[in-house]
Amino acid sequence: MLTRVDPGPAVVVCNTCRHSRTSRDDATGVRGGARLVAALKQLKQDEPRYASIAVQEMACLFACQDHCTVHLRAPDKVGYVLGRFTGDEASARAILDYAVHYAASEHGRVPFSLWPEGVKGHFITRTPPPGFVAE
Repeated sequence: MLTRVDPGPAVVVCNTCRHSRTSRDDATGVRGGARLVAALKQLKQDEPRYASIAVQEMACLFACQDHCTVHLRAPDKVGYVLGRFTGDEASARAILDYAVHYAASEHGRVPFSLWPEGVKGHFITRTPPPGFVAE
């Protein structure tokens, strides 16, 4: 059931997420999460500034009301679940731009002034790393 992945900074994408609260698949039968995975991987491949951020995918993050969901995580940092994205390049770029700042931060807190516009309003939860609670 579990697959080991690199424990470094990562965006874990729900690859089964729907496009919206009312639409699972697009006209070609592709889900929103699968589109978001593809957009993230394409940007990561095309732009060296995203090289340090892994794009990992898994089925269902259990945040179905907040379609196109991602979990941002890194060792010893507060993690975040974000959702309500579209599976397009603009969403993928905003997520990866935030992830770069997140990876460079000491504890996972990114100053609001550095947040890309595309992630504002998309945060669902924050999660403490194992063995810690956030202040």
